[in-house]
Amino acid sequence: MNKIEDAKRLVLEHTQVFDSTPLETLNRDSCEAFSDDFLWRGMYPFYVKTGIQSVIESFWTPLRLSLKQLQRREDVFFAGENDVEDDQSVWTCSMGHFVGLFDRDWLNIPSTGRIAHLRYAEFMRVQNDQIIESALFFDLIGLMHQAGVYPLPPMTGEHFVYPGPKTHDGLVVDVSDAQETDKTIRLMNAMIEDLDSINHLTDVKPSADLLARTWHHDMSWYGPCGIGASYTIERYQAQHQHPFRMNLADKTYHGHVARFADGKYGGFFGWANLSNRNTGGFLGLPEARSASEMRVMDVYRRDGDKLAENWVIIDLPYYLKQQGLDVLERLKSLRHTN
Repeated sequence: MNKIEDAKRLVLEHTQVFDSTPLETLNRDSCEAFSDDFLWRGMYPFYVKTGIQSVIESFWTPLRLSLKQLQRREDVFFAGENDVEDDQSVWTCSMGHFVGLFDRDWLNIPSTGRIAHLRYAEFMRVQNDQIIESALFFDLIGLMHQAGVYPLPPMTGEHFVYPGPKTHDGLVVDVSDAQETDKTIRLMNAMIEDLDSINHLTDVKPSADLLARTWHHDMSWYGPCGIGASYTIERYQAQHQHPFRMNLADKTYHGHVARFADGKYGGFFGWANLSNRNTGGFLGLPEARSASEMRVMDVYRRDGDKLAENWVIIDLPYYLKQQGLDVLERLKSLRHTN
């Protein structure tokens, strides 16, 4: 096996054990795949933690107590060498939904007694046959939406339980053709370069022709709850790209922690990817006084020579908290809970 195959094997075996281990026996001793100094990045309100035991106690235990009989419904899995600054470390990406019975409040989000889908994307870095760091993105506002406590003005797009790839081939367990992988990473980088070319613009709507260089016309874009999903280049521009370009200023891009591809699939995440300031209108909110960080993950499917599907999660609760709106604290206050 090569190091990418080894990383896939390690993470898939770990995930199977981790997800099937009863909560009462889930601890550091049952998580042999993690290094002692394992670094975990979690969305607001969890932030960065060191050591898997800390992650189990602060995140996984409360989540599994709230979403009973939790399942990982994985739609995409792939791995590859990092394309950021010739790092060449190996990362894996798992994306889908955590599904369970929402029987107990979590983070003051009221339980529903019904099935709930928490959309997630988990990036893991593997070195010396151990998982040494990871980033877990999840759509917290999407869960609030399901619980009937959506905290924002109406979305420009549409939110629902997003599907996996149209081609139903997102679980890339076997070795991919190196040429296909190269096509995907090159296309992703070309798309990033095209967007970089207009990053300095604040009040100009980009042309559809620029997107059409790297995107199919009938693209599907699955954005975070708060923004929503769009279909076709024209609707994506109207429902996300133009509000993003027209209503955000002072954009500063910080780059990616990891960016990699595997066959027709690829993705990246940053911590944070960029900073910007809401000049009024983005997410339906008023002008912000200062810039805020955006932590973002993207997963892509390439179809031929263009991108066809894109799944995105943004840590919007953290982005909003920097602007003075703590959606969880506000929910707590509204519910009169301790």
